Amino acid sequence: MLHLHKSWRRKAPGITCLALAAAFHASAAPAVTDRAGPGVYLEEMTSPELRDRIAAGTTTALVPIGGTEQSGPHIVLGKHNVRARVLAGRIAARLGDAVVAPVVAYVPEGSITPPAAHMRFAGTLSIPDAAFESVLESTALSLCRHGIRDVFFLGDHGGYQNNEDKAAARVNRAGGCRAHALGAYYDAATTAFNADLKQRGFSDAEIGTHAGLADTALSLAVDPALVRPAQVALGARGGVRAGVHGDPTRATAELGRIGVERIVDASVAAIRAARQDGGHPASDQNPNSSHRK
Repeated sequence: MLHLHKSWRRKAPGITCLALAAAFHASAAPAVTDRAGPGVYLEEMTSPELRDRIAAGTTTALVPIGGTEQSGPHIVLGKHNVRARVLAGRIAARLGDAVVAPVVAYVPEGSITPPAAHMRFAGTLSIPDAAFESVLESTALSLCRHGIRDVFFLGDHGGYQNNEDKAAARVNRAGGCRAHALGAYYDAATTAFNADLKQRGFSDAEIGTHAGLADTALSLAVDPALVRPAQVALGARGGVRAGVHGDPTRATAELGRIGVERIVDASVAAIRAARQDGGHPASDQNPNSSHRK
């Protein structure tokens, strides 16, 4: 608990209240980064700290890719960004020799004019494919310039999986390091996780493809604040008109943790295999790349 000197409280009662509120908020809401362990997020390091880690053998970088899009009335617009960051952090912590770049939050989401797909809903942000691919390519080349040797794109969204492949291919043609479009990450979050849910008796219609049971459960497991519990039933009733493909009613964090473990395990295994396979970047095309989630 925060203790303040009496004289300071008398001089600045308003500030005291603010300080106490801030202290309570900090203790009640642990930082997302706490979930991955210390020292994996590049943006939380100083330049010399990163330089020293690379010199000591940390030559793998993960680039989490999210997106800003509607997910019905019950999931926040930034779900992909939070999920990609947290999961990339857990993967890096498991690897023990990787760092996590800042999340790429601006991604292709379809036509702006006329609006299509998720762009029909308030809050969705979309950029052109070429701009997105250029961001990925430049990010990888920047990391390579500083001594990183393997860059992995971890995409939490289905609509841009092919773009990751194209960006990785351009980086690899440039030489100097290797870029990998890690399809294993997204495949684990969809195909494998959905199969786990079906084994537990959930139907395809309930599991869904966007903001349904699987999507909602995974969000709850990563960060419960991503989901508005009071609006889950509204999303289920609204269906496609509300931007929901599936039924989130029975989603739980416990179910979502199955997906989290799937994603982390599959990604770590694929990254280790790709790094051992010298000269052959991992770009395992995901058959569900058109699957928007």
